[in-house]
Amino acid sequence: MSEDPKLYPNKPKKAQVKQLQQQQQKAKQYSSPAPASSSSSTMEAQASSKPPLPPRQSFARRYKFLWPLLLTVNLGVGAYLWTKKKATSMEEGDMAGDVSSTSGSVATAKTGPVAQNPLSLPPPSTNEPAKSLEPIPENQQRELFKWLLEEQRKIKPKDPEEKRRIDEEKAILKQFIRAKSIPSI
Repeated sequence: MSEDPKLYPNKPKKAQVKQLQQQQQKAKQYSSPAPASSSSSTMEAQASSKPPLPPRQSFARRYKFLWPLLLTVNLGVGAYLWTKKKATSMEEGDMAGDVSSTSGSVATAKTGPVAQNPLSLPPPSTNEPAKSLEPIPENQQRELFKWLLEEQRKIKPKDPEEKRRIDEEKAILKQFIRAKSIPSI
């Protein structure tokens, strides 16, 4: 309590404080009867032995060489994702144009713009026979209808018209589930 708290220009680490306290205790043990002069001499010795630490810079200033690199990489990734998204949206648009161009009356309206686009894919050949898939067993169809009914029950309608539409779909699904035989498509 007799010692005043010490003010440092830079906060020392705990190890440095402990070392300083040990040195002070050793100095007190071996000091002469004049404590005022010895304590001032030990303070001067400690101050001269340890140079003051340079002020610590902020994180941004210490690693200022990383900022341009980080910004460049971020810009590159953003440009890559933007072009990839744009390319996929163009391909989806082309495919939608190709699908709609195969229908009868719409074919004349869509063939002009699709043919002008140099990146469009050639239309799929219509000479291929349709692949016939194996029929799905009735029990699996019933399980599928039950799952669809559960999903319809989870939907929260936003307005009365949507609620009416969902109720109609649920009624149809219930009829299919309760029926003895499910009609084949």
